[in-house]
Amino acid sequence: MTKYFRICASKDHVASGLEQGIAQAGLGRKDFMSKLSKGDWIVNYSSKDKFENGKLYQKFTAVWQITNEEPYLPGTRKKFNPYRRNVDYKTSHETKISPLIEKIGFIKNKK
Repeated sequence: MTKYFRICASKDHVASGLEQGIAQAGLGRKDFMSKLSKGDWIVNYSSKDKFENGKLYQKFTAVWQITNEEPYLPGTRKKFNPYRRNVDYKTSHETKISPLIEKIGFIKNKK
């Protein structure tokens, strides 16, 4: 059964994932990345434009579909080696969240 996930990541991190064809979340924790299955969908929300000292952004910034069976370690860094999933990027249309807040069920505090 196809599942749908949301990942919160700054716009610059989403752009980096686009370039690499990968998604990671929760600092690349294996337990989170293992919840995703091939064919599942991810919607990225970016509350800010940059990870460090970013400005308020508040947009959905990407829609991805998982294309591999299991999370993997890229083995490219010594200190930080996050688990990742391969993805196919489905849309480049960014959407402001503000006009949608009242319609989105998972947002508990609409203010």
